[in-house]
Amino acid sequence: MFAIRQHEFGPAENLRFEEVPDPEPGPGQVRVTVAAVGVHFVDTIIRKGGFGPVDFPTTPGREVAGVVTAVGAGVTSDWVGRRVVTHLGMGGGGYAELAVAAVEALHPVPDDVSFEAAVAMIGTGRTVVGVLDVARLTADDVVLVTSAAGGMGTLFVQEARAVGAQVIGLASGTKLDHVMANGADAAIDYTRPGWGDALKDITVVLDGVGGEVGTAALRTLGVGGRTIIYGWASGTATDTSVDNLYPKSLTAVVALGPGLLRRGLRALEDESMAGLASGRFVPAVNPPFALKDAARAHEALESRATVGKVVLKP
Repeated sequence: MFAIRQHEFGPAENLRFEEVPDPEPGPGQVRVTVAAVGVHFVDTIIRKGGFGPVDFPTTPGREVAGVVTAVGAGVTSDWVGRRVVTHLGMGGGGYAELAVAAVEALHPVPDDVSFEAAVAMIGTGRTVVGVLDVARLTADDVVLVTSAAGGMGTLFVQEARAVGAQVIGLASGTKLDHVMANGADAAIDYTRPGWGDALKDITVVLDGVGGEVGTAALRTLGVGGRTIIYGWASGTATDTSVDNLYPKSLTAVVALGPGLLRRGLRALEDESMAGLASGRFVPAVNPPFALKDAARAHEALESRATVGKVVLKP
């Protein structure tokens, strides 16, 4: 099979398209012929060495959808031919034509759900569900979503509208059209100087960007407002010092880490996939990149040139 291999930390060009032996499923495992692979911003951080040691060479990728084509010992043969999606965990191995997964980690994919949509929800969707558990949005809220045209931001806008809240999305350029088409009440270009000056009395900020954008978003909150932090794609976290929180009695909550795990990842995945099947969540998927173009996909994601979930197709 062909797979993306990385032999050392570094830039996107270190992701190489190479031929490697087909993986064999072990006990309790299945082999999936991959139809779609999710590319997550965390993948770019791992590629650069931001999450500890890695055994090289390695194949990145943790979100995979496709068809089961082989099973290991202890797995019933009726899994063969089934459409599935799975999260492979931090071990990766998804940027490939074939991937091995534990059978208990599989989720069936209905025939009327695309592999691209399924892979957009298995990792990104479960995080969205966890963040929404913390945010507890209501119809009384005025919600500001940073990175509102991204995979997570798209789903946050949908949920805010569904509960009856007012929602404002931050994006730039042509992405503003996507934010409005997705149901936002307003879309603001965060690259415009002073973009937050006219905003006030926001009750909830959903912040995955951090840095100057996240800190400016924090300043739009009214008295008693709260910012829910689920990342800092800018490279630095939002400044939630007491000096920024105290004047308006603001609350800052980090929705990642142990807090995200309280319900268990499987429960979050189950709700995410059920939301996809019911139409509660409608993920946006960027036009897929070919597997061999994984480096270009990483570059596009890091330069914020994508809309919705970034996906590779073998």
